[in-house]
Amino acid sequence: MNIAVIGTGYVGLVSGTCFAETGNNVVCVDVNEAKVKKMRNGEIPIYEPHLDVLFERNIKQGRLTFTTDINEAIKDAKIIFLALPTPPGEDGSADLSYILGVADTLGKIIKDYKVIVDKSTVPVGTAEKVRLAIAKNATVDFDVVSNPEFLREGFAVDDFLKPDRVVIGTSSNRAKETMEHLYKPYVRQGNPIIFMDEKSAELTKYAANSFLATKITFMNEIANFCEKVGADVDMVRIGIGSDSRIGKRFLFPGIGYGGSCFPKDVQALAKSGKEYGYNFGILDAVMRINEEQKTIIVPKIKEYFATNLKGKKIALWGLAFKPDTDDIREAPALYIIDELLREGAEITAYDPEAMENVKTLYGNKITYATSRDEAIKNADALVIATEWQLFRNPDFELLAKEMKQKVIFDGRNLYETKEMQELGFYYASIGRILIKG
Repeated sequence: MNIAVIGTGYVGLVSGTCFAETGNNVVCVDVNEAKVKKMRNGEIPIYEPHLDVLFERNIKQGRLTFTTDINEAIKDAKIIFLALPTPPGEDGSADLSYILGVADTLGKIIKDYKVIVDKSTVPVGTAEKVRLAIAKNATVDFDVVSNPEFLREGFAVDDFLKPDRVVIGTSSNRAKETMEHLYKPYVRQGNPIIFMDEKSAELTKYAANSFLATKITFMNEIANFCEKVGADVDMVRIGIGSDSRIGKRFLFPGIGYGGSCFPKDVQALAKSGKEYGYNFGILDAVMRINEEQKTIIVPKIKEYFATNLKGKKIALWGLAFKPDTDDIREAPALYIIDELLREGAEITAYDPEAMENVKTLYGNKITYATSRDEAIKNADALVIATEWQLFRNPDFELLAKEMKQKVIFDGRNLYETKEMQELGFYYASIGRILIKG
């Protein structure tokens, strides 16, 4: 099948590459000429585990190509995916200008029947707006479909090739048959393709991410209360996670959620509610609590150093909002950096993938280490902000030797409190007993 993907951001590039992997001919469109040139030369612009192998293979075999010419891309395409950014506006609503702008262009240039698919995360009612924008100028039949993505950064390739479910919103039997044919190779193990109306499909994505954000936030609230009463959040997590109605996932407390999806989608759903006269009180609380949680470790640091952080050398492990990505959007590490710099601390940071992105924000305001172990040299304390695997089993003897003080503030609860006590570290984590060394 011939497919066009308009937009080569995270969703567009993963989707286009994975569609090509199952034998489709995919043309990806982007307005950035330099980016398109690099992709044509086999340079992948994002970090995502295992994507590079598929990317290189499908370029080499001619199934995955790139262009800046939208006319060229959609000419032979049966399906056109819109994988365009929907950034939050100042009021929290999703900015649909990119999508509606492309929709307007498509109406002028399509010459035969197309299935036009909203792959971006969009508010309820967007499919109808896209349909109207195309219909203004279109002289041929077309269908607009909502097909939200559920990709986890760090696991996106597996999530796409082996999805838990595929959600497709359409009222057209013709579009339904086309989309079912496209997605059949990905659900051979029996996971469902769920067809529904367009509005329900649009809301499904926002509802899923908002529920997960709420689950994370609830557990962070429980962790904070555990510290007040002397309970252990790990025990509470195991106790409630064994209930099949609750499940074990998304119950690990920490310094809040970040990234490109949860913050934006929770905010956009709350804003959509207000536009329809409905107040999502629970989402308002989730957003407020998560903002507070991102820097909840800073008061712990200030308390240890008697509120005086001026000149203190802080090692920071982790900059990405989660492991296995270079994405720093809404990363808690950035909020911690801002607070520590404001207090006069000196920061040496290390992250396996995200440091170049952070350099564009902070420049020489912080120091960037070339390794995990280099970051902790002469540090007064270590702060852990991202749960990369290489941080899970460090050489604690080396930490004790290289650091000025054996002090760790762990925002991701990577280590056992008993072990930290035996090793003689001052160890502050989230929702667990404070180990004073």
